[in-house]
Amino acid sequence: MQQIKAAVAHAFGEPLVIEDVQLRAPQGSEVEVTLDAVAICHSDISFAEGAWGGSLPAVFGHEAAGRISAVGDHVRGLGIGDSVVVTLIRACGTCPSCAGGKPTICETPYNGDHGPLKTADGGMLHQAMAAGAFAQKVVVEQMQVVKISPDIPKDSAALIACGVITGVGAVVNAAGLRAGQDVVVIGAGGVGLNAIQGARIAGARRIIAVDMSEDKLAIAKEFGATHGVLATAEKPWRASYKALGGRGADAVIVTVGAIPAYNDAPKYLGRGGKVIMVGMPHSGAMAQFEPVMLAAVGQGMIGSKMGDVVIQRDIPWIVDLYLQGRLKLDELISGRWSLDQINEAIADTKTGAARRNVILFDPT
Repeated sequence: MQQIKAAVAHAFGEPLVIEDVQLRAPQGSEVEVTLDAVAICHSDISFAEGAWGGSLPAVFGHEAAGRISAVGDHVRGLGIGDSVVVTLIRACGTCPSCAGGKPTICETPYNGDHGPLKTADGGMLHQAMAAGAFAQKVVVEQMQVVKISPDIPKDSAALIACGVITGVGAVVNAAGLRAGQDVVVIGAGGVGLNAIQGARIAGARRIIAVDMSEDKLAIAKEFGATHGVLATAEKPWRASYKALGGRGADAVIVTVGAIPAYNDAPKYLGRGGKVIMVGMPHSGAMAQFEPVMLAAVGQGMIGSKMGDVVIQRDIPWIVDLYLQGRLKLDELISGRWSLDQINEAIADTKTGAARRNVILFDPT
């Protein structure tokens, strides 16, 4: 067992503690990745606040990139020194969901209590979201990583692991958007901006960003939104209808976990339109809608986890778009922080002003 630094949660809602932990070597089809960068996702914050329960102590973090530094005996196609993106999608490849092309909803459970991490004295340390990437290194299954070009900076590459694939995938995979259709994106944070980019790349006719901040609406237009609507306005969906020429949207992507956003989302839809549910409210939170309206005009509501991606297919495509200059990644980064500053970075993220804060690890 080697010793590494990690940000450990000992109690929900309390600051993370930087401490030494133990990480075992990779086994079988696992790889060890020495991380260069890990981004802070709102899901990490929600987990650390206890929104969805879970074991403690734990190491959160799941949006990372680095270089492979060791491999298990059964690893094929990856080698030491390869640049990779690390995801939380631990797909078995053989369950009905995986075999049906839906690895993000793999049915094979994983218990992070029995993962590769231990406390400094050998006690249980939960590997949260099958990644535990608020640490200098991770040991994960080979299927959780994707080899990428070394030409993409690791801080930008880390964003692909969750926020980018979730937003782009919600539009391209879950909504199945066709060129010429109209999209409303509720929430212009990190995931929302990527949903906007996904709509732009897919050829949307008009892209309406909805947010509570004028500043974030202005940023949304830089990423491809054609119009901005303030969510604080009375019946904001009316402004969306006007921007779309008097009709509703073909797809509404809800990228925030706010119940009012879910209550309002169907009101933006046109006939035959779909709400794509991406943002995750806390457990027990309830939304309301009128089903007769959806049924009468053929509308629907669809959950989308991690953009319904197949990472081995979609991440290389996204990297290539970035290298061609067709997808913004560098511009998504609001701030760069050290591991010792992770609590300050989390606090900054919670203000709602940040797009993505990234933790950079000392290369030495």
